Amino acid sequence: MTQVVLTDELGRQFTGGLTHFELEAATVGQVVRQLDAKFPGLGDQLRSGAIAVAIDGEIFSDAMLEPVKPGSEVYFIPSIRGG
Repeated sequence: MTQVVLTDELGRQFTGGLTHFELEAATVGQVVRQLDAKFPGLGDQLRSGAIAVAIDGEIFSDAMLEPVKPGSEVYFIPSIRGG
């Protein structure tokens, strides 16, 4: 199982406060689809570009095709933008 963590804000907006999940997925895109199926609208937010993804401590700004393994930790975090 892949460990998935959302920000508190995303939890409040979409999941009734839940922020930690265990899912079976091979890619970040599959994680997003599963979360969106349970919590409609969450997938759009996660794909919006305002959210970055950290997989096992490595941050990706465009991670939908990135693989995840059983035991991986996937964190959805606010994207950092430069000016």
